[in-house]
Amino acid sequence: MPRVAEARDAAEPTSAEQRARFGRILDAAASLATEKELERVQMHEVAKMAGVAIGTLYRYFPSKTHLFVAVMVDQIDQMSDRMAQRTNPDATPQEAVYEALVRATRALRRRPLLATAMIQSTSTAKATSIPDVAKIDHRFREVLYRAAGLEYVTERDATLVRVLEQAWFGIIQSSLNGRISVPDAESDLRVACELLLAGLSNASPANASPANASPANASPALSV
Repeated sequence: MPRVAEARDAAEPTSAEQRARFGRILDAAASLATEKELERVQMHEVAKMAGVAIGTLYRYFPSKTHLFVAVMVDQIDQMSDRMAQRTNPDATPQEAVYEALVRATRALRRRPLLATAMIQSTSTAKATSIPDVAKIDHRFREVLYRAAGLEYVTERDATLVRVLEQAWFGIIQSSLNGRISVPDAESDLRVACELLLAGLSNASPANASPANASPANASPALSV
């Protein structure tokens, strides 16, 4: 299990050169974790592959947990448009979200070691010391709001999607660990979507007033 370093602020890239360096670090970490288990990925290997000094790596990522939580943020960003895209415009919100989650699940399962590394790191990370944990929740839920066609998000919508996200994490972990088969994982996802999202609003301003709803592209309060 990755060790979480003492809480300290991680540096944020500000210049184009720093952002490029940051991106190379994420790519290197993802590449190494695709080939071997998280425990065998060494920070000095990541730095070497990314072409940065080890001190630079630790300035951005104080621990391996920081690093792989950031990798998951990056992976969600890369998958977000594909996840939220509706293949059937007549699909119900439950069906559309199910399709999005299945796409995410299949994408993660294509690189199971990397998926395990990201989920393991996210599960052990504390939001108080690793702010990117909140980014994962925020961005993942935004994708599900979009997939569901929610223009406005009520408190009830936010709660249902949050619970579904937590259920999805459990299902994908069980699938990666071999506790359930891929067909069973997808079947469980369908049941979760059907049951948990049955109470979603119709996502229109007519039945979700500004008093109790917020735009889906805003930043709703997160409960982590």
